[in-house]
Amino acid sequence: MNIDPTQWVALVLFFFLIATLYSSVGFGGGSSYLALLSLIGFSFFFIRTNALLCNLIVVSGSSVLFYKNKLIHFKDIFSFVVASIPLTFLGSLLKLEETLFFILLALTLIGSSLSLFWQTFFLKNQNSQEKKIPLYLNYIIGGAIGFLSGLVGIGGGVFLAPLLLHLRWGKPIKIAALTAFFILVNSLSGLLGLVLNNTFDFSFSTTFPLLIAVFIGGQLGVRISIRKGSSIWIKTLTGILVLSVGIRILITQGFAVFA
Repeated sequence: MNIDPTQWVALVLFFFLIATLYSSVGFGGGSSYLALLSLIGFSFFFIRTNALLCNLIVVSGSSVLFYKNKLIHFKDIFSFVVASIPLTFLGSLLKLEETLFFILLALTLIGSSLSLFWQTFFLKNQNSQEKKIPLYLNYIIGGAIGFLSGLVGIGGGVFLAPLLLHLRWGKPIKIAALTAFFILVNSLSGLLGLVLNNTFDFSFSTTFPLLIAVFIGGQLGVRISIRKGSSIWIKTLTGILVLSVGIRILITQGFAVFA
């Protein structure tokens, strides 16, 4: 589709800013990429593909840095990803009808925005002692978030991190490292499913600038420490954007269903 040059520059800039912010806490930014691409009106195959590609670019750099700093421990991560990888793949294989996809996307965006608000305002001072949660719960959490991730084209970090913070699974930096790797494997699994399902929609001229933007933003974000006070308003605005787009899509598609 043709995009106005001004709108295109704004989109690339927003992708850069989203990648910078989200990578600083271990996220890929998938929910915000989905929101922006949906707002402009791209096809739902393009939306899923490119959100996952951008996720993959951002969290690859984050995961490498976390690993070099010995923050990724595979024995802790295994139970989450062993369940999420196949279910993300399964979710990405499902060919949803377009209206159903956008309704599911809207609900996911609304849920992820509320999750972001929860993490920003209610879990920001979560420094309580770590608690050991049952192993089976790791499998359930990983599998459920993985399946949803595959359906709509996100990595699932925006749901995983607040939940683990609430459960006091570990320190915030440890959860950020787990989240980055979780998004990485989910994005790879989801993209593989899209390729095998012939729903992988990639346009070099459109996608490449977005990938460059999120690569630079992701590298920047993972190397800087955003102060807690200065980042709250950015997270709040991001949450408002994702929430408003989710509500807009839900209303539009709801009218389409009942028209």
